[in-house]
Parts: sequence; structure tokens; C-alpha cells
Amino acid sequence: MTLGIGGSTVAQELSRLEQSSVYQPITVDERLTRIEKAQRLMFDQGIDALFLEATASLVYFTGLRLWATERLHGAIIPADGEVIYISPAFEAQKTRAMLLFGSDIRVWDEHEAPARLVVDIVASRYGSGAVVAIDEAAPFFVYDAFRQAAPGFDYVNGSRITGPCRIRKSDAEIALIQHAMDVTLEIHASAARIMREGITTTEVQQFLSDAHLKLGADGVPPFRIVLFGEPTAYPHGVPYPQVLHEGDMVLIDVGATFDGYFSDITRSYVFGDPNARQREIWDLEKKAQSSVFAAAGVGVPAEQLDSAARLVIESAGLGPGYSVPGLPHRAGHGLGLDVHEPPYLVKGNKIELAKGMCFSNEPMICVYGEFGVRLEDHIYMTDDGPCWFTEPSWSIDDPFNLDG
Repeated sequence: MTLGIGGSTVAQELSRLEQSSVYQPITVDERLTRIEKAQRLMFDQGIDALFLEATASLVYFTGLRLWATERLHGAIIPADGEVIYISPAFEAQKTRAMLLFGSDIRVWDEHEAPARLVVDIVASRYGSGAVVAIDEAAPFFVYDAFRQAAPGFDYVNGSRITGPCRIRKSDAEIALIQHAMDVTLEIHASAARIMREGITTTEVQQFLSDAHLKLGADGVPPFRIVLFGEPTAYPHGVPYPQVLHEGDMVLIDVGATFDGYFSDITRSYVFGDPNARQREIWDLEKKAQSSVFAAAGVGVPAEQLDSAARLVIESAGLGPGYSVPGLPHRAGHGLGLDVHEPPYLVKGNKIELAKGMCFSNEPMICVYGEFGVRLEDHIYMTDDGPCWFTEPSWSIDDPFNLDG
């Protein structure tokens, strides 16, 4: 039996899990510094205002966490001055109670057009030809309403401002992500111990939810991919539950948020004794993951990390390109307040890695009809090069690094 797999129960593992540390939330001072940087970028680019919808960027700058609905609810960051919050009138008191800083809330009633409120605010400061950046994650209907309300405005993609701010994490952000990763890795090891013949993927998913909640996650993990056997070959799973059998490959990909910042870790291992084919593919995956880390460095284009993984995989006779058996997707993605965000490790992405960038390393190998192996750990960049958030699995026989 693979080391660290089986031998325990759900009840035993949940009772064993205890919060061993607390995390430091992002401070108001840091959020105000982020706004100052955004305003400098806006000044440099001739942008008068940035509108933020109920997205991760609104959280990033203001700490305000809202549900995205058909009702406009967000904030305006002007090129100078303080943030102006936009709220449905009946939500104003709730919104005020949620604010971490600022007090200027402008409201609209149900029969009114909220886009008109926003464009009037901007026009009163910057005129009818204002340049407005729209949150890149805002729904199209938001932009369309602005465009109809103020056709004379020049609208640009808000990623010009949000992207340079969010792509390089501060020390405080890295510490939050580290806390989240530590918790999820501990839960991964616990989940491995509850494996038994006949357990279902849905039982394991419930354990992952209960364990993260017990250890202080913001809520239920937004994703809990649990796969047994042949379905492990499909990167984001299959739409039906499975039952665990001796000799199955197991793949678990799970992440949760702490103060909004994501963890995201995948482990692959065998329930029982690995056969030669499982060992071959697992070892190749390990080699590909190691090659991505080795290729990372300050100033290195992101696409080179994807190329490094493919060189290893294709040298073993798999692929080429996105063909399977092989690696059918990019080698990694950035992570922070969104589980997928820049930088992306993919062909054609020439953005150069820099201090503070955080991204996954997961060059999965898929063998349709047999199984798949994904080893996913995340990297953060320092001036001296890449560092792991979590130590990668040592081997298929010891996936949780217990022997030594």
C-alpha cells in the first residue's frame, strides 16, 4: 500500500484537525496604497476613472465583498480623490456597514438607471469626454449601459489598471496564500488517510468541505475535484460519482479561500500498489513539474515554463503539443483573489516573471481510457528566483513525504 493512504476514518481525521495558526488579513493601509498605485497608473495613461463591479478587483482595492447580480453595485476610483461607492438604495445601510474605509455612497432606486448615476458622477468631474476604465470582469450589460448613457466617453479595458496592480503580490498577500496552501495540504494528507475500498468521490468531497470549514476557510471550497480510476484522465473531472477500488489512481484537486485568497493543490496517488504503467506516468509527471520550476527565473518569459514541461513529456514519446496521451492544457496559471488569473504559463505569453508573481505548476499527463496524473503545487517569485508554497510529492510510493 502507498505510504500515507488509508487506515483512518472521516470522524478520526476531522477530530484530529485543529487550527494551528491564524492569518493576518489585508490591512486598510495596504488597500489605500493599492488605490494610490491605481491612481498613478490612471494619471500616466490619461484615464479619468476606474469603475469596479462586484468582482475580485473590487475586493482587492476596497475589501468590499458583494454578490454579482443584475443590480449595479460597486465603486468608482477617480484619478484623484476618494473612492465613491455605488449601491442600490435598499442596500445602502448594509453596504455602509461593510465598508472598511470611505463614506461616500451614491444610491439609485429600483426604477432608475444606475449607469446614468455613474456617468453623471464621472462627467461632473471630468466632462463629457472622460476616459473611463471598466472592470474587465464586469458583465457586458454593464459596459453596454454605460455606453448608451454616455456615448461620448472613451471606454477602455480596466485590466490596464487592475492587471499591473494585482499581478505582483505583496508580502502580506504571499503570507495569506501560504496560510491557505498549508491548510489545504494538511487536509489533502487527511483525505488520503480516509481512503478505503468502496468509498465514493462524494464522501471525499464532503470531507474536504467539512475539513476546510473547521480550519477556518471563508466558506465551502469552491472546487473539490475528486476522481478515481479512469476518470482521473480528465483534467476537470466527470459528471458522475465513482467508487474506489484497489489499484485505482486517485486525483484530488481542491482549494479554498482565506480572506479571499485561494489555495489550489492537486495530489495524485494509487490506492494500493502502483503498477508499472502508473509508476512510469507518475515519474514522468514529476520530471515535467520539476522542469517547470527549474525554468523559472526573474525575467524569464512565462511561455518558457510551458515549453520546458512539453520538452520533457514529448521526449518520452507523448504529445506532441496538446495531443494526448500528453499535456492537453497550459502548464500553469496565476493565483490570488481569483483561482485563475495572470500570469498564465502558456505558449505565446511573453510576460516576464517578476518578484511577487504567484502561479501554479501543473503539467498534467492525461492518458484517456487509462488514468491521469496531475501534481500541482504553486510557486512565488523572489528576487533570487522561484520558491515553492508547498513541497512537491517525493514519489508515487510516498506522495505526502512521510518517509524521512
